[in-house]
Amino acid sequence: MALLNFLGAIQHVTGSCYLIESRDGAKVLLECGMRQGRREEDEGNRGPFAFDPLSLDAVVVSHAHIDHTGLLPKLAAAGYRGPIYATDATCELMELMLLDSAYIQEKDAEWENRWRARAGKPPLSPLYTTADAEQALSQRRPVSYGELCEVAKGVHVTFHDAGHILGSAIVELHVHDHGLTRRLVFSGDLGNTCSPLMRDPSILTQADVVLLESTYGDRDHRCSEDTLDELADILQQAHRDGGNVLIPSFSVGRTQDLIYYLGRFYQEGRLPQQAVFLDSPMAIRANAIYSRFQDQFSPEDREAFQGRGKKRIEDWLPILRSTLTPDESMAINRIKSGAIIIAGSGMCTGGRIVHHFKHNLWRNDCHVVFPGFQAKGTLGRNIVDGAQSVKIFHQNVVVNAKVHTLGGFSAHAGQSQLIDWVRHFEHHPPLYLVHGELEKMQALQVALRQQLNWIATIPEPGEQIAL
Repeated sequence: MALLNFLGAIQHVTGSCYLIESRDGAKVLLECGMRQGRREEDEGNRGPFAFDPLSLDAVVVSHAHIDHTGLLPKLAAAGYRGPIYATDATCELMELMLLDSAYIQEKDAEWENRWRARAGKPPLSPLYTTADAEQALSQRRPVSYGELCEVAKGVHVTFHDAGHILGSAIVELHVHDHGLTRRLVFSGDLGNTCSPLMRDPSILTQADVVLLESTYGDRDHRCSEDTLDELADILQQAHRDGGNVLIPSFSVGRTQDLIYYLGRFYQEGRLPQQAVFLDSPMAIRANAIYSRFQDQFSPEDREAFQGRGKKRIEDWLPILRSTLTPDESMAINRIKSGAIIIAGSGMCTGGRIVHHFKHNLWRNDCHVVFPGFQAKGTLGRNIVDGAQSVKIFHQNVVVNAKVHTLGGFSAHAGQSQLIDWVRHFEHHPPLYLVHGELEKMQALQVALRQQLNWIATIPEPGEQIAL
């Protein structure tokens, strides 16, 4: 039988990676994500792959987020020259994500090496370079939703809308091996049905093996309207306090949701701030891609945009100011009050948000709003967990800002939505929980047993099963 290897995002929420091997010799890598969070995760990214990159026939990715695609340039640097399959929108977004990631790798290495030189330590090489990212991007092969595509001998893939971010997919793999065909369904990151812009995740009913993400396997999200009311209250309080509002945000997905919501506030007269800065070159470019793919929006939101004559995402929020250049970004830090600053990265592991933390986090009148999940070991998680000071650019910065978390903005399905999606599969095929912290998986495992009488397995890192 064909084999499935659990290599990444196993009892962890980043670094998605799975390897399918058939007895006919086909090898398909499903996801090639970067681990994010603690220092040991970076060390894991730098370690050798658990497989020979030259032996792969194809790579299939569910969507463009770095924890699913971030090691593709490293794979290319190791010599892989085969195709990388993804949806058409994902292929476009990957260009932004991977080139930005490579730039950060190079700049972080440059900054770190300045410090290491002063400390008498040997220099580090970047995890990968812009040239590596460009090589990986040259290997992209776009596939439309619903199209059956042979990616390797005896292995076919079909992408279904996952409703998570633009282009995100549930991956259905048919593996034909020695006269037997087995169907593997990987949920990818399933979308929150309350999120704006995206359609609800597609429903599938047939599978021989199911891999289910479990990022929020332990809880449901708050009602989106309650979360919006809370955000509106935070913005009003920040306006009264006279400080800035910092929102760390993923450039693809979360940022577009925030622009949509802030645009609603503006149109309803509920936005007291007079300036919203989008300080993320990648998010600015992602907006252009979202604008081109409005046909993939939910019917209601597509109608709202077109009915108001909005051709671009930015048109929805007239006071939005996009800052592309470093000089424009630095100029924001001269503003001490009255601004909303949306900047990457979403977990504060790098990017421009860290610079804005340096200038604002110590201010009593500053408000920080976390609209999404913060993985263990990240700067964002440390702040959310109540750290009194954090290290930024090798300097300790006290956290005097008021910190808020808004779980209702998650682009991931909550526990009930995960269960509702998976309950449609007939005959309860073997179910494996991936892409989640262990305690979240265990909570989802219990809920699946209680509600569906379905025993889900939590695989171990490196575990191998027969399909």
